[in-house]
Amino acid sequence: MPDDVTDRPWDRAAPGVMRLPSGRLVRGRGLSRPLPEGPRPTFALYLLGVEPPAVDWPARWVRWPDLWLPLDRDDARSALRELWERAATERVEVACRGGRGRTGTALACLAVLDGVPSERAVAYVRHHYNPHAVECPWQRHHVRRFQG
Repeated sequence: MPDDVTDRPWDRAAPGVMRLPSGRLVRGRGLSRPLPEGPRPTFALYLLGVEPPAVDWPARWVRWPDLWLPLDRDDARSALRELWERAATERVEVACRGGRGRTGTALACLAVLDGVPSERAVAYVRHHYNPHAVECPWQRHHVRRFQG
């Protein structure tokens, strides 16, 4: 049975866990893979073109088609700010189907919220999360223009 102690942070060495400069930990993952072992998130943000499957923890959905950008950018900005704020005290995760394009873009936007200059946020995520994160030129452009 997974460890669901809510006051225990993510293990920094666990797959997909990225540390922001402030020390906040966020787990990125692909929903096409099994849920990782260990503690479950206390809040999640799912970035999909269709409604995500139900989960046993609080979650928010942003309509974001594969290989594209969020359909409602204001809703996405609000959701990312909520995720960033919760990451200060909770185990949060962000996920899309594959865990690289949309998830990487969202993680880069979280890095901007955390103080990383927008022109360096994609490189930050590629170094600290996945070297293939943020897959499309328009996703990189979205990060460069992102303002929390």
